[in-house]
Amino acid sequence: MKEILIKPLITEKMTNITADSGKYGFLVNLNSNKIEIAKAIQKKFNVHVTKVRTVSHPGKVKTQFRKSGRFSGKTPSYKKAIVTLKKGETIELFEQV
Repeated sequence: MKEILIKPLITEKMTNITADSGKYGFLVNLNSNKIEIAKAIQKKFNVHVTKVRTVSHPGKVKTQFRKSGRFSGKTPSYKKAIVTLKKGETIELFEQV
């Protein structure tokens, strides 16, 4: 079985969104859908999910020019989910930040 939740998103922008409302961000598996994400969060944190929004970011091709020549590479693709919880519920993992 694939791991759906990879890690929580703890950035300055997500912290500002979390402080204002019951929204939390997670990095998730590229192949997971909104229903799987909601079930995984409900099971792991014992909360009720009302809405899931997902954003897929494709990887970028990067090139570096060095003394020894040109190097090409690619940054990884990732998918993030912004989850809205039922009013009054929180995830304690984010309260410590």
